Amino acid sequence: MNRVVATHNSPRTWFLTSSLTPLAVRLIRQLLTHGDYVVACLPPHEVEHDDRSAEFRELVNECKSSRKDREGWKDRIRSIRCDGRVMGQCSAAVAEAKHVFGRIDILLCCTSEGDSVQAAVVGTVEELSTSPATQNLVRDQFETIFFSQVNFIKAALPTFRAQHTGHIMILTSIGGHIGTPGMPTYTAATWALEGYCDSLAYEVAPFNIKVTIVQPHKEIQSLTNKIVFSPSLPHYDSENNPAPSVRDMLTNVLNLNPETAVEPSETEIIQRYPKLPPSAMDRLVGETVYALIAIGGHENPPARHIVGFEGAEAVKEKLKTVTEELEDFVEASVAVDIFDTELKNEATQDVRMSLDFMLPAAPARVRALVLPVGQIKRDRFSSFVERLNEEHVVYLRDISADGRPNRNMFSPLAFPDGAMFYDLLTHVPPPSHLALAPFELFREPLVLIAIADGRELENVAFSKRQSANNYAATMAERNIRTLYQELEGLRDTYPNILAHQVLIFDYEPHTESTIPIPEGITTIPPVENSKRTTIKTIMCDISSLLLAEMTTLARSFEGMTSIDSPGQAPSRPGLNGNLSWAADDANPTGRRNSAISNVTRSASTSGAPDRSQARMSMPVPFKSLPFGSGNSSPLARPTTPVRSGLSNPPTTFEDIASANGSNTDVPSVEKGPMSRPGSAGGMRASNQDKMSIQGFGPGGLNERWRNKGRGRVTILVGSLHLQAGRWTDALKELTEGATIAKSINDHLWHGKALELITVCLLLLGWIGVEFQVPTILLPPNDKSISSISKDPAADDGDSDQPKHLRNFQNILPDLLERIIGLYSRISGEQLPPLPLSESVIRFCSLLTALHLCNGKIDKTSLESIVSGRWPTKPLNTSPRLTISPPRAQIATLLFKAFPSSTPELITTVDRAIILSGIASVLGSLGLHRKKALVMRELVSVLIGGLVEARTRGAAEVGIHPAAGLVALNAANGHGKGAGALELGEGDIEQGIDAFLGLLCKIYGVVGFDDIVREPSNEPLGVNDTDASVISRIQSQSSARQFGIDNVKLNILRACINFSEALPDFNGVLKYSSDLLRTAGSGVAPGPRREDAAPMITREEQVRLATNISKTSTLSQRLGLGHLAAEYWDEFLVRGITLDPLPPTRTPIPHSTNVLPGVTASRTSQDVNPFIYNPFIRADKAVVEKTLVSGEAATFRVTLQNPYEIEVDIESIKLGAEGADFESSITSTIIGSYRTQTLKLTGTPKAAGPLKITGAIIKVRGCRERRFPIFPQPWAPDTETKIKGIGLAALQQNKQLPFPGPPLKTDSIGLSVTSAQPVVVIKSTSLFQSSVMILEGERQVFSVTLQNLSMSTPADLLLFSFQDSTLGPIQTALTSRDATPAELYEYELILASKQALRLCKTDDSKRYIAPGGTATFEFEILGKPGLTNGTIQVDYAHLGVPPSEVKDKFHTRQVCLDLTITVNASVELARMDILPIHGEVPKPIWARLGAKDMEEETSFSEDHCLLLLDLRNAWPSNMEVRLEADDGIAITEHILPGNTNRVVLPVPRVYAEDPHASIPALNPSRQRQFVVSTSKITPEAERAAREAFWYREKMLARLAGSWRTLSGPARKGSVELRGIRLAPRMVEAVKIDEVGIDICVESAADTSSTDDEDEDEENESLAQAGRNSSNTVFVDEPARVRVVVTNRTAEPVHPTLRLTPSLRHRAPGAALDLARKLAWSGVLQRALPVLAPRTSAEVDLAAVPLCRGRFEFAASVEETVLWTPNSSDAESKGKGEDGSGDAEAAKTTAATARRERSEIEIMMDAVLGAKERRVWHSRRPCVVTVRDRP
Repeated sequence: MNRVVATHNSPRTWFLTSSLTPLAVRLIRQLLTHGDYVVACLPPHEVEHDDRSAEFRELVNECKSSRKDREGWKDRIRSIRCDGRVMGQCSAAVAEAKHVFGRIDILLCCTSEGDSVQAAVVGTVEELSTSPATQNLVRDQFETIFFSQVNFIKAALPTFRAQHTGHIMILTSIGGHIGTPGMPTYTAATWALEGYCDSLAYEVAPFNIKVTIVQPHKEIQSLTNKIVFSPSLPHYDSENNPAPSVRDMLTNVLNLNPETAVEPSETEIIQRYPKLPPSAMDRLVGETVYALIAIGGHENPPARHIVGFEGAEAVKEKLKTVTEELEDFVEASVAVDIFDTELKNEATQDVRMSLDFMLPAAPARVRALVLPVGQIKRDRFSSFVERLNEEHVVYLRDISADGRPNRNMFSPLAFPDGAMFYDLLTHVPPPSHLALAPFELFREPLVLIAIADGRELENVAFSKRQSANNYAATMAERNIRTLYQELEGLRDTYPNILAHQVLIFDYEPHTESTIPIPEGITTIPPVENSKRTTIKTIMCDISSLLLAEMTTLARSFEGMTSIDSPGQAPSRPGLNGNLSWAADDANPTGRRNSAISNVTRSASTSGAPDRSQARMSMPVPFKSLPFGSGNSSPLARPTTPVRSGLSNPPTTFEDIASANGSNTDVPSVEKGPMSRPGSAGGMRASNQDKMSIQGFGPGGLNERWRNKGRGRVTILVGSLHLQAGRWTDALKELTEGATIAKSINDHLWHGKALELITVCLLLLGWIGVEFQVPTILLPPNDKSISSISKDPAADDGDSDQPKHLRNFQNILPDLLERIIGLYSRISGEQLPPLPLSESVIRFCSLLTALHLCNGKIDKTSLESIVSGRWPTKPLNTSPRLTISPPRAQIATLLFKAFPSSTPELITTVDRAIILSGIASVLGSLGLHRKKALVMRELVSVLIGGLVEARTRGAAEVGIHPAAGLVALNAANGHGKGAGALELGEGDIEQGIDAFLGLLCKIYGVVGFDDIVREPSNEPLGVNDTDASVISRIQSQSSARQFGIDNVKLNILRACINFSEALPDFNGVLKYSSDLLRTAGSGVAPGPRREDAAPMITREEQVRLATNISKTSTLSQRLGLGHLAAEYWDEFLVRGITLDPLPPTRTPIPHSTNVLPGVTASRTSQDVNPFIYNPFIRADKAVVEKTLVSGEAATFRVTLQNPYEIEVDIESIKLGAEGADFESSITSTIIGSYRTQTLKLTGTPKAAGPLKITGAIIKVRGCRERRFPIFPQPWAPDTETKIKGIGLAALQQNKQLPFPGPPLKTDSIGLSVTSAQPVVVIKSTSLFQSSVMILEGERQVFSVTLQNLSMSTPADLLLFSFQDSTLGPIQTALTSRDATPAELYEYELILASKQALRLCKTDDSKRYIAPGGTATFEFEILGKPGLTNGTIQVDYAHLGVPPSEVKDKFHTRQVCLDLTITVNASVELARMDILPIHGEVPKPIWARLGAKDMEEETSFSEDHCLLLLDLRNAWPSNMEVRLEADDGIAITEHILPGNTNRVVLPVPRVYAEDPHASIPALNPSRQRQFVVSTSKITPEAERAAREAFWYREKMLARLAGSWRTLSGPARKGSVELRGIRLAPRMVEAVKIDEVGIDICVESAADTSSTDDEDEDEENESLAQAGRNSSNTVFVDEPARVRVVVTNRTAEPVHPTLRLTPSLRHRAPGAALDLARKLAWSGVLQRALPVLAPRTSAEVDLAAVPLCRGRFEFAASVEETVLWTPNSSDAESKGKGEDGSGDAEAAKTTAATARRERSEIEIMMDAVLGAKERRVWHSRRPCVVTVRDRP
C-alpha cells in the first residue's frame, strides 16, 4: 500500500478477537510495523483449518525471522487460542493479555468462526426456515456475530474501567444501516451488535471509554470470511423475483476460481472460503486497514465511521429516505402513541422558554449575538431570528461530539440528559452588563450567528470589491465569497466570541452548477423545503462547535492566576483602556476560536504568549461611549461604580507593604492565557521573581492568593459546565469552588457559587435526576443533610414528593437569604447594584414560583422556575398564611432590589430594568398596589430617560440608539415599544404596551378592553361581536365607578407623554383614545337628554383628536398602516332602518302549497274565488323584510356624537351576516353633541337569510370596526361604593352580574330571495284603461306585459282580480241575517259572474323571457254597481316546475287599474207564472212571437206560462230572445224606454227532494250545517226550500239574450236571476211526487181491448187521462180506471179515495148521487206499498143511472210513514204480482240500509216532524152520460 499511515507518539496495545481473516493478518502486520502490541485471538477450529490459517502462519514465521525490519515483532505479539462463544475463555484471554503487556488500549471485535459457525449466511427468510439444518444456521449466525463479540466486550470492560481509558472498536459493515435481500440473518445480527454498542457508548463515556463502529462495505466481510449458501427455492430465482440476488453475485465471484465453484442446489447447504489473488485481497481490505489504524486509540474518535466513498453514499441515501419518511409521518408517530411517554411529551409540547433574564435559571443560558450580513430586509431578518428562537433549547443527546483532539472537556456524551438554553440577542449587551463578566459569564455572548438572505444572493452584489484571484462565475458565488469575508471581519470585530457562523436562509442551490460553500457558512432551504429538524440540526451543529471551543476558554481560565471581581479595578494596568470587547482594530490572533487561527508563541525564551492574545476578562465598552475609558477626560466615569478605597489598588509586591494588613484581598499579577495545549510553552507571571513579604507556608499571603485564584477559576469552570448543559459536572466544580471561596472568605464568589449550585439543583430536578444536596449549601449550624431530613417540619411534607426535593425545599429560603447576605457583606470587594438587584429579583422569582405552587418543589413548580411558565390562575388579595414562604417575606426581600436614585451608581436603563423586574414579581404575587407604586416610579424613570435621550442623544446616556428612532417594533408589526429600550419580554412582562396597559388597569383607566394579548407580527384582531361589545361596555362601566377620575386622567396624560417620548405611535393612539373614553360618560342618551358631556375641556378634546389624526397619518406615510386607535364611543350607531321598497319591486313570500298543481284545491292557475287567495293581500311586516338578490335597497343609519368635537368618518358601510351583501361606502362628518342620519344602499348578492347587525365605520385615525346597533337609551345605575382593596374590588364587581339595566343590541332580519324578473305593463288595448259596457255585455281586451330583467325570466304568472262589486258581496256574505238562499245567490255571483276574468290560455304560454313581452286577453262583464276593477299579476322566477319547489317562493305584483262605466240594457220589471189547463194551439204562440216550433206542437198542462215584463233602458232598439231547453224560443223587439211583456211556455219541473238543504258554493260553508238565524216555522222553511229548488231547476232551462238593432253593435245576456217564485207559482211549476190519472170507459170498449197488449192499454189510458173527458151510456156498465204513479225514490203506503160528483152543481148537491150513479165496491181502498218510481192501477165498475155530466176526482193519502227497514225493503220492492222495477228495488234496498245521520235528525228539527202526505189529482175526469142511440 502506498498510503501514509498515521503515527502515534506512544505504542498501543491491540486486542483482536479474531485474527485469521485476511483483513486481520494485514492489520497485524501494519500494527507491528508501527510498533504497537497485538494480542491475536485464534478460534480453535479455524486454526486447525490449513487454508484458513495459512496466512497467519506466514505472519508468525515473519515474526520469528531474523529480518531487520521484523526485529522485535515476536515480542510484541501474543496469540491466544480462544472460542468467543465461551465467556470463560474470553475472560482468560483478556487476563493473559493484561498480564503479558500490562494494559489493553484497543479492543477490536472481529467476526470469529467455529466448527459450524460461519461469517455470512446467504438465504432468504423462507429459505432459512425449510429444515432444522437451515434453522440452526440462523442461531449460529447470531452466535458468531453477536454473542461472541458481546462476551469479549464484557470481559474487557473491567480492565478499561480500571484504566479509566480504553477504545472499543466494532468491525461490522454498512449492513448496519442498509438491509440486504438474501442476507436477512446476517443483517439482523449486525444491527443487534451495533445497537448494543450504541447503548454501551453512553454507559462507559464517564469512564473515558470510547466506542467506535467501523462499517466497511459488505463485500469486505463477505469475501474475507466463509460463505454459507442455504438450499434455494425456485420462487426466489432472479427470473421470478426482481430483487437483487446476493446469491448470484457471490456465486459469480466464487465461480471465477475452479476450486471454489458453486453448483446451485435445492437440498444441500454449501460452504466456501473465497480465494482471491493476493493483490486483489490487498486492494479489497487496504482501505479498511488504514481506517482502523487511524481511528484506533484516537483521543476523540468518531462514534461511527463508514469506510469508502460508495458505502458513505449508500448510507447517505438511506438516511435521507429515513429522514423524509420521518418528516412525512412525524405527526402520526406522535399521535398514535397510546402511552403518556416522555418522548411524546417532548415531541408535542412547546420546549421554548421565556426569554426573561430575571428567571432563576437565567445564569444557565448561553447568549448568542445575531447580526444581519449582506443584503437583507428587516422583516426577513426578524422572521429568520424567530425561526432560530423556535429551537433555542438544544438537548445534549442531539449534539454530536466534536472530532478534534483536546476538545472533549464539555463533550455532550457525558451527560445526554442536559440541555443548552440560548438567548438570542440582536444587539450588543450594554457595557454595564459586559463589565460583570467573568463574574457572570452568562451576560457575555459566546456565539455569533450572522444571518443572510438567500433570495438576495442573485439580486445585487453585496460588495463592489473583488480580488483578481477570486473570480466568481455567478453573482451568487461572488456574494457567498463576500459573506465569507464578512465572517472573517466579524471574527476580527468580536474576538472574544467563541463560535462564529453564517447562516444563509432560504437558499436554493443551482441545478446547473454547484457553488462551493466555505467553511463557517451553512445554507438553510426555504420553509416549504425544510424538514422538521432542519433548524434543530443547525443549532446542534453550532452547539457542538461551541462546546468544543469552551474547552479552550476553560483552559484559559485555568491558566489564570487571578480573576477580578466586578467593580474591582483590574489587576493589570491599562486593561480597560487597551482593547474593546468588540474593537474593530483588535488583533485577529487574539480570538478564542481555535478552529480558525493558531495561537502564536511569544518571542521570549519563556515561551509565554503575546499579551495581546490574552482574553479580556472585563470587556472594554465601545470607544464611542464614555464608560470605562482609560484616558483622563473629565467625562470619563466607570460603568460600574468602584469603591474609593480600591481606586488605586497595589499592583506590585512592593506596594503590598503599604496596604492595610487586615485586607484579605491580594492584588493579581499580570496574567495571560495559556499557550496552546500540548505545546512546550507555559505561563509565568511577569513579576514571578519577586517575593512575598507576608511570609511562606499555608497561611501566607501567596497561598491565600493562589487559593482565591484557584477557587474563582473553579467556579468559572463550573459556570461553563452549567451553560454547556453538563449540570452534574457543574455541581461538582461549583461545590469545590464554593468550599474554597468559603475557606478564604471570598464572599462574592462564595455567594456566586452557591447561586449557581442552586440553579444546578433546580435544573437536575427539572429533568428528574436525583441529587444530593451538597454540604456547602447547608446552614452553618447543620453539618449534614441528615439533620435537615430529620427535622420534624420536613416530615409534614407530601409523601409523594421525592426526598431529595424535599430536603432542597427545606433549605432553600435560608439559602437564598444567605447568598444575598454574602453579596451584601461589606468587604474589600463590593458587588455593584445591578447584579445584586437582579440576583434578588431572581431569588424572589424563585420563591414566587414556589409560593404559587403551594410552597412545594414539584414538577409544576420546577417547570415554572426553568421555563418561566407561570400558573394561569392569578393570586388575589386573600392571605395565604399556610404556605411557605409567605408573600410578605418575598415582598420584603424583593424591595432590597429597589435601585438607588443616584445616577452615578446605576444607569437609567439598568434602573428601568430593575424596576420592571420588581413589578413583574409583585404582579405574580398579586400585590397590585405595591406594583402600582413601582410602576409609577418606572414611568417617571423612563420618561426622564427618554427626554434626555431625545435631547442629548441616545449614546450619551447609555440607551440603545433605537430609542431615538421611529418605533421599530411597530414597524415589525408588534405594536410594542419594548424594542426602543431593549427591554425583553420578561423585563416588564410583555413589553412597554403591556406594562403601560397594566398601569392603567391598576388605576381603573377605562380602556378599550382588559384583554392581555400575546405579541404578534400581525395586526391585532379584536372581537367586535355583539356579546363582546356588550361585555366591553359593562366592563368599561364598572371601571368608571372604580378609582378617582382625575387620577385616571393624569395617568393617561403621562402615558401619552411617555409614548411621544419614545416615540411609540401605537401608544400615542391608544392612550389618546383611552383618555377620550375615560373622560366620556359612556351612556346612550335618550329623549330626556341625559348628561353625556365629557369631563375634559373642549380644547383638550380637540387636541387629542388632532393628535390621533396626525399620528395615524404619519404612521401610514411610514408604512405602518395597521396602527390605529380604538374609537372612544361604543354607542356610535343608534339605529338602522330599511326604507320600504317600491310596491312593484316588493317581493312577497308564499308557501309552496299555494302554487297551481301542488294541491288538489288549486289545480290550475285560475283562481277559485272561494279559496283563500294568498296573492291578494300580504303580510306587510313580512314583505318589508324581503330583498331580492342583485337589487339595491336603501337603509337609514342614525349616528351619535356625545363629544364637543366633530367626528370625521372616512368610511361607513353596513355590516351584515348571512347571505353575501355589498354595501355602499360613504363618508360624513358628525357635528358636536348631536345625532345624525344618513342613507346607505346595500345590494344582496346571493339568496338566503340576511341580518344587518350594525355598521362598519372607519373614523379618521381609528381602526375600522363594526359597531352594533343600540336603539334604546341606556345609562348604568349609580352604584353605592363599598370600600374595597385594590383591583380585587374591581375584579369582584366584574364577576358579579351587571347591576345596571339590560343592554340589548338590535338587528334587522331580512330574507333575500334569488334574482327575480321585473315585469311592467307595456300597453293595453283599452283607451286610458277605461271602458264603457252595458249590463250583461262581455268585452275582451288585451294587456301586454314586458320583462325588464335581461337575465331572469318570469316562469310563474298568476292573475287575480278585484272590482267594486266584490266588497258589497263580501259584506253581505258576512251578514248573519242572510238566508241560505241569499248566501247561495251571493256565492253564485262570485263563482260565475266575475266582472273580470282571464280568457282561456295555455299554461305553457304564461312565460316571459328575459327582455321579452307577452300578451294576455281578459274579459269584462257588465254588472250593476261595477265602477272600477284591478287586474293583479303575481309573477316570479321558480326555475323548476311548481311541484319541485321545496321551500317557499316569492312573487312580485304588477297591477292594472281599470275605470269601468256600466249602463243599463234590458231590465226585468215584473214576472209571473200561470198554469195551463188544456192544450194551447200553435197559432196562438205564433202571435206571441214564438219561433222554431214544430207544426204540430201544442202545449198541455205539462207546461206553465212564464210572463216577463222587459224594459229597454238603452237608447237603441233592442231585440230580446228567450229560449227554453225544449226548443222553445221567443223573440221580442223592444223600443228604447218601452216595456214589453213576453209570454214563454216553460216545462214544469220535478224536484226529487224539494226540502233538501240549500247548498253552499263556498267549500268552507259546505262543511257546516247553516240554519237561518231568523225564527221561522218549519212550514215557512219548507216553502222557502221548495221555492229555491223549483226556481233553480226552472232557471237551468231558461236563457235570455239581447242585441242592439241600431247604433254600435252590442250584445249581451238578460239577467233572469231576478225571478222569484211565490207559493202560487211553485204550484204552477212543480210536478207532484205521486201522480193520479183517472179514466172512465164503457164496458163494451173495455172488452174489445182485453186481448191487446198492456202497453197499448196504458197508452190509451194516458191519452184518456190527458183528454180527461169520456162518454158512456145510461144503464150500461162502465169501468173507472185509476193509475197511481210513485215518482219518488222511496216506497209509499197509499190509500186511494175516489170522489164522483155531478158537474156544474153546488158542492152540496154535487155529491148527492142517489139514483144517479151506482158502483160496485167501495170508493176508498188501501193499496199495496208502491215501490219507488212504479205505478199501480185500480179498476172500479160503475153504472150511470141517468144522463148528465159527472166528474171523477181522486186523492192518495200516505197511510203509514215509510221507515227504512232492510226486511221490508226487499219484499216491498216488488209489485203485487211479485215483479217490480229492479232499479227501484235496488234503490229502495240501498236506501233502507243507510242509517239516519245526524244531519237528517237536524233536518227533522228544522223542517218539523215528518207527516203523512196527501196528493190530489190535478184535474177531474169528466164523464158524459148519454142514451144509447
